[in-house]
Amino acid sequence: MTSCLLSLFFFYSSVSIMAADEPAGCKIRITDKGLEMLRFETQRFVEEELGNINMPEMQGSEGRFQYNITDVKIAELNLTYAELSFIPDVGLLFDVQNSSITLSFHRRILYWFFYDTGHTNASAEGVNINTALTLTRDNEGRLKISDISCDARIANMKAKFTGTLGRVYNFLARFLTSGMRFLLNQRICPTLDHAAVVHVNSLLETIPVRTEVDSYIGIDYSLLSDPVVTSRSLDMNFRGMFFDLANPNASLVNYAVEPVIREYDRMVYFALSEFFFDSGMFSYYQAKVFQMHIANEKMPKDLEVLLRTTYFGTIMMLNPALVDAPISLQIAVNSPPKTTIKTSGATVVMTAIVKVMLLPPGQPAVQLSSMTMETKFNAKVSMKGKRLAVHADLRRFKIFSNQSALESLALIPLQAPLKTMLQMSVVPLINNWTKRGVRIPLADGMDFVEEVVEYHNGFIVIGANLHFSKGLREMIEGSMQKGSENSV
Repeated sequence: MTSCLLSLFFFYSSVSIMAADEPAGCKIRITDKGLEMLRFETQRFVEEELGNINMPEMQGSEGRFQYNITDVKIAELNLTYAELSFIPDVGLLFDVQNSSITLSFHRRILYWFFYDTGHTNASAEGVNINTALTLTRDNEGRLKISDISCDARIANMKAKFTGTLGRVYNFLARFLTSGMRFLLNQRICPTLDHAAVVHVNSLLETIPVRTEVDSYIGIDYSLLSDPVVTSRSLDMNFRGMFFDLANPNASLVNYAVEPVIREYDRMVYFALSEFFFDSGMFSYYQAKVFQMHIANEKMPKDLEVLLRTTYFGTIMMLNPALVDAPISLQIAVNSPPKTTIKTSGATVVMTAIVKVMLLPPGQPAVQLSSMTMETKFNAKVSMKGKRLAVHADLRRFKIFSNQSALESLALIPLQAPLKTMLQMSVVPLINNWTKRGVRIPLADGMDFVEEVVEYHNGFIVIGANLHFSKGLREMIEGSMQKGSENSV
């Protein structure tokens, strides 16, 4: 019994180690340059959140004064110095120093037999807010804010009363502003806590983790670990693996070189390993997409004539009555295509079985020949907005017989027309799948611009700057609306 328990322990331990050591199929780095743009959006968002703080009614008496303060509202925010920065091994820091807040309120005051009402402004000076956000990976592999620490301090507040009793109110002003300062201090951090934990996390939930790409395949963008935060960057390691929708558990093992991002010059970097592309090809292969039947109107006339000429003798030996039967090509990729990335570019090698068939009406198809087709494509990677696309160009083409070397010699005249047919028929079909692109894990309203693609041995790095097509407030409201629609 003890040996069984030990065996189970070592088994699960080894599984855990293997899972922890899973290489990343893709990575994203947000640099301190990217934080500068995020800082502007964050500052606007914080100003809007603080502007919506509700202050309670204040009433009571002090000496011979009886007062009632209502409609306390924040009229103006002046975040003079606001900075967004990385906290190594933690997450993000939003720091506001030496700023000011202007409040307005309605007063009703009774002093002896004098009754006074009106609107008054108060100003809070020396406003300091220090908010730290802890970024982690949740159970679904999504980036989230798991914790927030906040410290808000207001150095002083003053109010200037006007009217008949303006000078008399100076004593009351000091008393009231002390209470307002205390209440405002108590409300700043809870407001920012709610904004981060609820609103920002709802935005992060719009980033795809495991989603459909098209009707055949999906992609898994789950984080493999908590993000790595340094003083200069936030690095995230994603699984970056495609899967067949009909058989999502049939996955490819990642033996590829793990991407490495060394640059910090641009706002964001997106790195992709050979595994990222291979898993996509493997998934399409599993979904049986790489199959084609070229016959009748799809068959180029010149190629049909050449095929009839090449296999005329074979047809006559089989059955002369079939000489006018339609001829077709059946192409089926017989193994998952393989991607190779080098500094010179990316290539995809694909091997397929090509069968030349006769299609006599009302009779079973007759196979005239079976040949192996080896192709090599150049793959050009591009990025537009949030979508990664690949364009393929046929670089090398070779066919040989599966039956004899002699027949391989006879196939030489077919090399050029078959290559042309591939360029005109198969390659556009492949590009039609890939030009639509696959979404990268960015939030709605945030896009890549000014992209630069660099090829390395085993991986690709795309450097870009960020563009907000929506404000952070609009992005959050959109994410919350989408969440409410999904819950219905």
